[in-house]
Amino acid sequence: LPPPKLQTPQVTEDRDPEPSRMQMPRGNPLLLSYTLQELLARDTVQVELIPEKKGLFLKHVEYEVSSQRFKSSVYRRYNDFVVFHDMLLHRFPYRMVPALPPKRMLGADREFIEARRRALKRFINLVARHPPFSEDVILKLFLSFSGSDVQNKLKESAQFVGDEFMNCKLATRAKDFLPADIQTQFAVSRELIRNIYNGFYKLRDRAERIASRAIDNAADLLIFGKELSALGSDTTPLPSWATLNSSTWGALKQALKGLSVEFALLADKAAQQGKQEENDVVEKLNLFLDLLQSYKDLCERHERGVLHKHQRALHKYSLMKRQMMSAAVQNREPESVEQLESRIVEQENAIQTMELRNYFSLYCLHQETQLIHVYLPLTSHILGAFVNSQIQGHKEMSKVWNDLKPKLSCLFAGPHSALTPPRSPPEDGVCPH
Repeated sequence: LPPPKLQTPQVTEDRDPEPSRMQMPRGNPLLLSYTLQELLARDTVQVELIPEKKGLFLKHVEYEVSSQRFKSSVYRRYNDFVVFHDMLLHRFPYRMVPALPPKRMLGADREFIEARRRALKRFINLVARHPPFSEDVILKLFLSFSGSDVQNKLKESAQFVGDEFMNCKLATRAKDFLPADIQTQFAVSRELIRNIYNGFYKLRDRAERIASRAIDNAADLLIFGKELSALGSDTTPLPSWATLNSSTWGALKQALKGLSVEFALLADKAAQQGKQEENDVVEKLNLFLDLLQSYKDLCERHERGVLHKHQRALHKYSLMKRQMMSAAVQNREPESVEQLESRIVEQENAIQTMELRNYFSLYCLHQETQLIHVYLPLTSHILGAFVNSQIQGHKEMSKVWNDLKPKLSCLFAGPHSALTPPRSPPEDGVCPH
């Protein structure tokens, strides 16, 4: 859809608002009063590949999108998400609209498809929990409309509805609620969010490496156990001179053969830990990074968009005023002077509207900054999940290692063995002489 025309919304205080019109918040409308728990409780949306559509090379990938809040389950394609994303930007140009993952490249494999599914899930959950978005009809349509053409339905719903500036009752008075040093606060907040983003980006990279190492460790443990089993299953006959004094190799083989079960269990525990950290640590870090990136994008949109247009309109206005003064000095025809006056009045109205939009954009930025800080305690969720995963993983693997140890006793048995295992040191850490 083309961007909405820059118009001043007609606001009347004594008139009952239309049902679709955004309501005036109570108290100080600039301040958000949400907790992280309240945001997370707004909705939980699952995005899953439709099982029968899974495959390496797919013409179309479809997702089942299920919302707890609307008790709905609908099928969506990636292009449906694209149209929904466009409608959000149209309706809320001054809010944090998370970015979508990239389109599928040629020959996309399961790994790409799974990464995109995770990204779409993060996107829709951030949107479903965002206060203004969560109350908008286009979110309800996207999460609950089960008709054959959700894209047209979304476009129709936005066709006759302006953006948030046109529908918010306090749009023309946003300046009244802004602090006097809003520009300074904006610059400081932007720098802070940039630093937080950079820090969490590095944390996410390390968390990915830790989870990946656990999964690699699982593969190595499994292969280690299989190699032990292969040694134990070796059927090569022993030469007679190797068995003159003992049949050590036969006993060793019997012990080695049974160890693959424990090593498979160890591999399973390591894999579980890696997957849990991917889901509970890496994904939560990615969710927060997506939110922080949407704030950075919003700051850029503010500067490139309404702020730039406002400055450009002021420049154009000053040029027109000069033309007007020049025309008056040169005693031009009254008609041409009237046309210039008319154009100047139009430009003054446009400047007034852009100035209002600029303040409303700053108003929204102020609220979105608060929303970022509401999400900051997610850090404790992430660290808690990481610590719990490490504790549980090491605890479960330690139990398997301890269960495995007695099964090694026969490996060290025999009067002629030089493989007697060292005794465990006493609890005080001092080995006996």
